[in-house]
Amino acid sequence: MSDAEIPLLVQRDGAVVRAILNRPARRNAMSTALVEALDALLADLREDRTARVLVISGAGGHFCAGLDLTEVGAPASPEQKLAQQLERNRRTGARFAAIAALPQVVIAQIEGSAFAGGLGLVCAADIALASAEARFAAPEVRRGLVAAQILPWLSHRMGRSEAARLVLQGAPITAAEAAARGLVHEVLPDAAALSARVDAVIGDLRQGAPGALAETKTLMAALGTPVPEGYADAGARAFARCAAGEAEEGIAAFKAKRPPAWAS
Repeated sequence: MSDAEIPLLVQRDGAVVRAILNRPARRNAMSTALVEALDALLADLREDRTARVLVISGAGGHFCAGLDLTEVGAPASPEQKLAQQLERNRRTGARFAAIAALPQVVIAQIEGSAFAGGLGLVCAADIALASAEARFAAPEVRRGLVAAQILPWLSHRMGRSEAARLVLQGAPITAAEAAARGLVHEVLPDAAALSARVDAVIGDLRQGAPGALAETKTLMAALGTPVPEGYADAGARAFARCAAGEAEEGIAAFKAKRPPAWAS
């Protein structure tokens, strides 16, 4: 299998692991195969005490466009669709929690689009660095969906007011705006500068003792989870209801590159 056929490229250089979302033709939208590979990597890293840093990035000049809507809109009975969306959305929430709980320091290296579920990856990371041309959006309501599992992570990173504006308005924001609103920590002029800055941050992290870094993350988690008890299930059910309803029109409009019926 060539690299082009592998949905998640994993590279390791000593204590540094790089996970590259590798579906550039789809702006690295999260397919079943991609998230299964990512979940397997996270499970391995949870038990790995030799890895110290995880860098998440995307191939082809984009970070992640969120859920692959071709899978959301796939033909199925109403019962099957509801069950599929419940399970998919619950796993999405668990994935963000798993990233945040890793003993490794997680860096999001962001170019291009970081939309929808891609924002969840950004917010679950410990450090988020972006290139100047990066764009961020939570367009779910424009597709008839809800930003269910990313909402608590956005609220935790940006504050409730800024998160509410982002998910309700649904419009993209620039990297500079994302930094001003607390979504990312730093913006670099271009991809080369971003890569160099990621390497510099890794150099800083290597100065920290591995056990102390992991213990610090544990203490930060003890300050409180971004996701309230019971929220993940409620979010999954809300997403599933919308996916079985208005999303049929929203996704059809998105694919046809036309406004949805409710926008007229």
